[in-house]
Formats: sequence, C-alpha cells, structure tokens
Amino acid sequence: MTGTEIDAIRSFNRTVTERIGALDDWYLSRDRPLGASRLLWEVGADGADVRTLRSGLGLDSGYLSRLLRSLEREGLVDVTPAPSDRRVRRVRPTRAGRAERALLDRRSDDLARSLLDSRQRSRLVDAARVVEHLLTAGLVHIDVEDPSSDVARFCIGSYFAELDRRFDSGFDPEQSISADAAELTEPAGILLVARLRDEPVGCGALKLRGTGPAEIKRMWVAESARGLGLGRRLLHELEDRAYERGVAILRLETNRALTEAIGLYRSAGYEEVEAFNDEPFAHHWFEKPALRHT
Repeated sequence: MTGTEIDAIRSFNRTVTERIGALDDWYLSRDRPLGASRLLWEVGADGADVRTLRSGLGLDSGYLSRLLRSLEREGLVDVTPAPSDRRVRRVRPTRAGRAERALLDRRSDDLARSLLDSRQRSRLVDAARVVEHLLTAGLVHIDVEDPSSDVARFCIGSYFAELDRRFDSGFDPEQSISADAAELTEPAGILLVARLRDEPVGCGALKLRGTGPAEIKRMWVAESARGLGLGRRLLHELEDRAYERGVAILRLETNRALTEAIGLYRSAGYEEVEAFNDEPFAHHWFEKPALRHT
C-alpha cells in the first residue's frame, strides 16, 4: 500500500465526515451527535437486545452504555431485562423515541437529497454503492470454528439445504462422502466460518491427510453476502492453511449445477482431472498445487 493511496483514503474520510455532519454535536439539527442518533435508529420501532446492537455496530461496551444512558435521559428509550432471560438487556423506544426516529428519518432523507443536488448525481450514487460494497466486504472476518458449534451446524445445514434445492436429484448428506465434525477438527481437518457483523455468512473446510492431497469441502456463502468476493477469500484462506501444514496438492469435487463455484475454481487455477473418488453428487473433479497467497 502506497503513501498516495493512504492519503487518498484519509482525504475521503475527512470529506465524508464533514459533508454528512459527523463532526457536529447537533447532527441533523438535533441536540445530540451522530453516534446517539444512529443508535436510536438501529434500536428500531420494535426494540433490540443490547448484545445485538453492540455486535451489529461494532461498539465498545462502555461507549454503548454511555450512548444508551444519554438516550434514556432524553426519554427516548427504556432499557430493561428481557422477559425470557433477565441476563439479556432489551432496548425499546418510547413513544417519544419513535417520534424522534421518524423525524431523523425525514431529515436523513433531506440530507441525502442535498448530496444529490448536482449534475453528478448518477456518478455519486454509483460511487456510493461501490464504496459501501467494498467497505462491507472489509467487515467480514474469517476464523477457525469448532465444527460441533451451533454456528457451524447452521452453516453446514444451510449448505446442505442449498444443494438440495439446486441439484437435479436433490441432495442427501447420508449418501455423500462424509466430512463430519471429527473429520473437520485438527489434526484431521479445519472448518472456517465467515462472519459479517457477528452473523455467520459463509464457511469452507479442509479434510487433511498429513502432507498428502487435502480436500476442500463445505464451500458455502449466504445469499446476503454474495458479490463481496467472500467465496474467493474463503478459498484462499483454506489454501494458505493447507500450505502451512505442508500439503502439496489440493483437491475438490463439485456438481454441474454449481456454475458459480466451477467458475471460481477454474479462475483460481484449479485444473479439471479424472475422478479421484466416488462422490455420487459430483460431475467435476479439480486439482491444484497448494500455494501461499501474498
């Protein structure tokens, strides 16, 4: 990354924060800064758990508590234990809070219109979409996951459900070559899970055989996260993990219905080879030397 690139991003940040009023203690001409107004908007009309707000906004617990207290003092929210679990705190908007949120919505629309009041409107809208897309992609975190966890079961269950919808003959995991929790736990294997704002949005796995050929399994990306380059990121992460463990060859198989996956594997350097297993749902088998990504 060059100094010129860093300077460009910093200049962009300064311009945006100035133009939208993020530096103003009276954001949208209300008696509070942007952070508190944004939090009130995220609470929504029906309320939200404190934990969900913290993870969704990526806020420090102490800072979130201070913002909530300021909204409580204004009479805009109530923070109480959830009826189902008193360890969970629930934030609900008051009647005044709902009215204030509606006002913020109207003024936010007015601000957006003022930003678009130029002959460069279409360029600005297109650029905003691109920037949001790229920044959202940067919010995704990929980590090793316990394959017996609820998150892992959710991801793999979602993967199975999608295969069942898309395959001509449906999909039955009992008939497929296994990749169970024991096979995806070190040293036998690895399961990676991708999260966006603390929600699981993708997974990928390796079945390891020492330094012998390793198999890539369970590649899935949620529909809500497609278009962010997440499939390629997961694939590269798996390849790096395999390389670190001395694996020389990576293998995978896939179904002809998964055209996006086939395109991804080919563009990533995988070569189609003769079938190396008897996977009943596969039509294509691929292989590639394990290399580290820089």
